[in-house]
Amino acid sequence: MANQNALRGILFVLKTGIRWADLPKEMGCGSGMTCWRRLQEWHGLGVWEELHRVLLEELNDAGRIDWERGALDASSIRAKRGAKRSARIRLIEARTAPSTT
Repeated sequence: MANQNALRGILFVLKTGIRWADLPKEMGCGSGMTCWRRLQEWHGLGVWEELHRVLLEELNDAGRIDWERGALDASSIRAKRGAKRSARIRLIEARTAPSTT
C-alpha cells in the first residue's frame, strides 16, 4: 500500500506543479520528501521506462494508439553526416572597469 500512496503523491505533485513540501497530508501519501525520494529511487531502478513501455504495449494491443499522429523529436536523432563546424569565435580582449575606490 505504501507504494500506491507514494505513486498517488508523485502523480499529484507532477500534475499540479505544487512543491513537494506542499503535498497535502490529508491525501495520505506520506510527506512530499518521501514521495520525492521514492520518485528518485524508481527512476534509478528504471521503473518509469518499464511502465512507459508496458503502457504503450497495452494501448497498442487494444488499438488505442493512432501511430499516424505520432511525432519524432528530431533534436534527439544524430545527424547522419554530422553538423557543420561553426566559424571560430574570436575572443574579445577583457576590459576592466576603473576602480571606484
